[in-house]
Amino acid sequence: MELSRLTNESMIFLNMPYSTKSEVIDAMVKALFDNGKITSIEDFTAAIYDREAISETGIENGLAIPHGKADCVAEAAFVIMTTEGIVSDWESIDEDNEVQHIVMLAIPKSEGGSTHLDLLATLMERMSDEDYATKLFSSKTVSELYNNLDSENTQEEQHIEYTKSIVAVTACPAGIAHTYMAAQALEKAGKELGVKVYVEKQGANGIEGRLTTEQLQEADAAIFSVGVAVKNIERFNHLPITQTSVAEPLKDAKSIINRALKKAETHEKGSFDASTQSPQKLGLGEEIKQAVMTGISHMVPFVVAGGMILAFAVLISQQFNLVEEYNTAGHWLNSFRQLSGGLLGTLLVPVMAAYMAFAIGEKPALVSGFAAGFAANLVGGGFLAGMLGGLIAGYSVRYMKKIIPAKGPFSGFISFFIYPVVSVIWIGIIMFFVIGEPVAFINLKLTDFLRDLQGTNVIILGIVIGIMTSFDLGGPVNKAAYAFCVSVMQEGVLVPYAIFASVKMVSGFAITMTTLIEKESYTTEELEAGRTTWLLALGGITEGAIPFMMKHPLQVMTSLCTGSAVCGAIVAFANVGLNVPGAGIFSMFLLDYSTTGLSPTFGAAIWLGAAIVGAIVSTAILVPLMRRDRARGKA
Repeated sequence: MELSRLTNESMIFLNMPYSTKSEVIDAMVKALFDNGKITSIEDFTAAIYDREAISETGIENGLAIPHGKADCVAEAAFVIMTTEGIVSDWESIDEDNEVQHIVMLAIPKSEGGSTHLDLLATLMERMSDEDYATKLFSSKTVSELYNNLDSENTQEEQHIEYTKSIVAVTACPAGIAHTYMAAQALEKAGKELGVKVYVEKQGANGIEGRLTTEQLQEADAAIFSVGVAVKNIERFNHLPITQTSVAEPLKDAKSIINRALKKAETHEKGSFDASTQSPQKLGLGEEIKQAVMTGISHMVPFVVAGGMILAFAVLISQQFNLVEEYNTAGHWLNSFRQLSGGLLGTLLVPVMAAYMAFAIGEKPALVSGFAAGFAANLVGGGFLAGMLGGLIAGYSVRYMKKIIPAKGPFSGFISFFIYPVVSVIWIGIIMFFVIGEPVAFINLKLTDFLRDLQGTNVIILGIVIGIMTSFDLGGPVNKAAYAFCVSVMQEGVLVPYAIFASVKMVSGFAITMTTLIEKESYTTEELEAGRTTWLLALGGITEGAIPFMMKHPLQVMTSLCTGSAVCGAIVAFANVGLNVPGAGIFSMFLLDYSTTGLSPTFGAAIWLGAAIVGAIVSTAILVPLMRRDRARGKA
């Protein structure tokens, strides 16, 4: 790789008369500016000093590597300087380090995965080679040093008998200098100790050298030499972990490895969970599924918070005879009513669509995702239109990032103007003129179908809502049932939402019961999760059962839909109503009995009891199915 592509002879300075760090930094930043590599001296200087405040950039053997990551960096580059004397005030990892050789890196924030960042990473790896660095800085002229940048030492790989194996992660805030030098230091020290060290670098280029399942399984210990959070940390749960700063391996990598091995002697190694090793590239179906789940998971807190706030507002108005105040604009009780209505109505679909788009197109897709959700509300397309819009927004922005990458001097303009404006216009066209009306028509027909089931067919309505609620546990079918129940609630038809609210507890109750009865069919993690799904169910959250349905889709779906149908039929037959959405277990205090002769206590008992009966039915079906699969070796 040609490192010389990232610099030129006008960015190489030999034997400069500077003696302080500030003088060196000012001169090197100015060189970057003069060569068009950065667009702002002030901003990049601030980025350099921000990084200096985190940890020392002086290394050893007279070397210091100041570096900054900033939006003002037009193109990844580096400057090299040597000084006549020692730069006395440069803090170093090695206390005896006398800085005279400085390499300054300029790292663009928006250029992850680029060839230029690959070259900077290569430069840092080579700088870890003492022979390379010595040859480079012994150059007599600027031209000689420039030519020596691409000279490599060719050393024959020694045959080493490795007795132990360690997996490691290195990551620093900027993601280049210390990340790669720490990795080199650990690997080199491992060779000298006869320990095979596999290092995953989580830097500006994303994850490089991703640890394999085999390496994670066979490792004796793990080392985290990091200055930021480790990605996918759950992969290391089975190993003893030794954590250090990202700079420490540059000072004494051998002692870190020895500490890790000593810790392994007193730590009982667990079993590696292969499910934590996420694939590097997802298939389309899996990616869409993850996007939908991301959107739903961000939406659920809005449902819970909005429902609970509305429930408390209604309870207070009823218990303290404040119904008139509850309906009076400007009163604090009415304000909380409006707040909960905004959370439950205005924000739900936009939040879901935005985070679905984010899961696919990352941060630049958020604004078009919100626009897609808002447009879905405008056209009456509901959750289904919001989901489609979120997916389109995410993939549109991802494609736009490929054809118009945010690089060079216009990277900020592209990121903060082109991406949001163009994507929002595009998603508006799609939502208003392509998918809006058809999806709204589908929602209308589905709502009409469910409304026709009322009256004499109310039990059939209960069964249908029950099945739809638990069919996909918060997915499109569940949300279609929710949309219907809320829409008819606004028209004064209160039974459907009472059915929906009761059925939402069935899945959580049933999963808890099943994992308590049929423990042998589940992993330790699943058993722990199963113990809490009933608590989520009390809050009206069905998503706690999703991991179980994804692993055993047919068995879980069949059992939950059957039990939910029973629950829905019971509530429908009792004819109790509910006019407060999303209140979870507190809904039992807000039920409407105006069309029945039931007392509040008996009506609440029927409503809650229906969920328990439905859960028992689901459990009675699911447990034998899981035992059958376990007997066949499938569970």
